[in-house]
Amino acid sequence: MARISQASERPILKSKVFLYITEFFSGMAVMAAELGASRLLAPYFSSSQIVWTIIIGTIMIALALGAVFGGKWADKDPNPDKLYLRIMVAAVWIALIPLVGKYVILLVSGLLIVTVSTNFLIIAAFVSCMLIFVPPLFLLGTVTAGLNKFATTSLEDNASVVGRLSACNTIGSILGTFLPTFVTIPAVGTFVSFLIFSGVLLAIPLVYFISIKAKRVACAISAVIFVATSLASPLTGFAFWETNLAYEGESIYNYLQVKNLSDRTILSTNVLFGVQSVTMKAPGLTGMYYDTALAAPALADKAESALILGMGTGTYARQLRQYYPDMQITGVEIDQKITELAGEYFDEPADIPVSTYDGRAWLAASHDTYDVIMVDAYQDITIPFQMSSAEFFRMVKEHLNPGGVMVVNMNMTADGAGSINEALSDTIASVFDARNMLTADVPNTTNRELFAKVQGEDKATKGASDIKRDAKAIPLRTVTYMRTGSEELKWYMDEVAARFQDVDAPDDDSTILTDDCAPVEVLGMRAIDAIIANEAGPYRQILTEEGIGGLLRAVR
Repeated sequence: MARISQASERPILKSKVFLYITEFFSGMAVMAAELGASRLLAPYFSSSQIVWTIIIGTIMIALALGAVFGGKWADKDPNPDKLYLRIMVAAVWIALIPLVGKYVILLVSGLLIVTVSTNFLIIAAFVSCMLIFVPPLFLLGTVTAGLNKFATTSLEDNASVVGRLSACNTIGSILGTFLPTFVTIPAVGTFVSFLIFSGVLLAIPLVYFISIKAKRVACAISAVIFVATSLASPLTGFAFWETNLAYEGESIYNYLQVKNLSDRTILSTNVLFGVQSVTMKAPGLTGMYYDTALAAPALADKAESALILGMGTGTYARQLRQYYPDMQITGVEIDQKITELAGEYFDEPADIPVSTYDGRAWLAASHDTYDVIMVDAYQDITIPFQMSSAEFFRMVKEHLNPGGVMVVNMNMTADGAGSINEALSDTIASVFDARNMLTADVPNTTNRELFAKVQGEDKATKGASDIKRDAKAIPLRTVTYMRTGSEELKWYMDEVAARFQDVDAPDDDSTILTDDCAPVEVLGMRAIDAIIANEAGPYRQILTEEGIGGLLRAVR
């Protein structure tokens, strides 16, 4: 009977309405934190299925443990004050995440990048989630068992009470899913979204303790911490060390960062590595993969039209317009915010139509054909599986004119059996024929450009090896100069031609990506491991030979 008397001493709990309200906002906070976790980790670890799996898995572990211990604690000491104190701690912890979380992620990444040889992405994301999200969600996991203890007065209505609590939690979870995705994150960003939902959650224990005139010091401390982090968090960004950012924000799809340098403006969707788009402040080549991709209109039979799937801020479109001013260009970009930034910061030509759509869905709805199609939708490990399958590349091929060329920007140059590039190359070769394909690695980057050509109209003179003849027997620089009149681009294409490599035909052991089976995240993770191993190798050696002190001296 101790349970009933303790709960009955709290007037706010007598009608049970407050218990259901508590369950509702607890469920909302859990889902909002989960979605916030994906946005907090994405700029550092990508938003791949691997990262989502880690987030969901760790949160489910936290909730399961919370349910077990919450039930034990409720049976052992059915004191609602302790339950609402746990909710208060969870709310304050979540409020601190936008201020502290990014430092934890960078610390974990820094420690692991020089100590872990494989599966860096999995380990770093898992450790970050365990440190940042498991404690508060474990505490929230104790809520349902405790509320059931206080809401149930007899076995006769026990099932009904459990059902109502479950319904309140589910409805709260639904709102906690939709509101961050469609309302708060696009409107005010991830940091403020954490503060909004933690603030709503914090209001529950504050109302409870104020109503019973208890835990006044704890309430005051919690309120002060929440106010302090609310004032400080929006002032710090994901890339808090950067001093020359023209813009930092978020869209429904991406973290977005515009950096203004002396010679160029760049867009990044990842704070640690990668440049998605660039505009040069002086005419000429960019020094990036877009320059190598300019071989595509010279390899094609004609260079009158181009489609860019993954328009970004229009870097490739600007390069085409600069060197092929009469070319008709169409762009497709899924993120409307990036298109808006293109007009504001990157001088995207206003006469180039850009559709806000998924690239594959756009192809399915279009009947137009093009001389050049650029596929530039892969961001590091974040590769849309639906734009990497044989079915997708068949759609691209159907939208090419006779003698047309597809160029695919593959971000990671790691090779070998089981690599993402090998799988992509084999998949494309199963559609275009390897004899009509070439690749070119981009110097000083992790990019590789793959070119695939369809059969030309004149079958008597053009066979399956058109692309190799156009690239080598007829010098690429000659065609480029004839079509552009640019001396600069002509000699750069001569250098590109020297980097061309043939593509092997797929065999029985090849990995052909399909809509049904395209494990791009796993394959991409292997490439990330290889890149990290290559870049971090010297620092690991210093750590082994000279210890932490030597490593700190080396990175200064």
